[in-house]
Amino acid sequence: MDINEKRKSEPLCRLRDIYRMINDFEDTLQKNFGVGLNEGMLLCSLSTLGQCSSGRIAELLGLTLSNSSKVILSAEKKGLVERIIGKEDKRQMIFELTPEGKKCIESIKYSSGNILELLSNIQKV
Repeated sequence: MDINEKRKSEPLCRLRDIYRMINDFEDTLQKNFGVGLNEGMLLCSLSTLGQCSSGRIAELLGLTLSNSSKVILSAEKKGLVERIIGKEDKRQMIFELTPEGKKCIESIKYSSGNILELLSNIQKV
């Protein structure tokens, strides 16, 4: 492989390394807190913003409505998120953290050394 080909492939190799680090982090998140990366980001979003609609959650997480619904449902089944019927529009569902969800995100924040380490490693790549 000549030097030009090597330079062209470097961004892909860097992305591969970042992707692996994120996967490793998600495995740790799942093992230590029982949530996947998208569920963790859902908890973080609700912790920061309070109540949100499913459309807003999809936007915040960068997911389709269908995928965000799966993440929300998974978090609901774990007792981390609850749905509330909209006050103005009874057809609208609003989501918020349960007390268990608040405990979970606080535990994740408290153990944020892993996140900081991941970010530090990504910067090195």
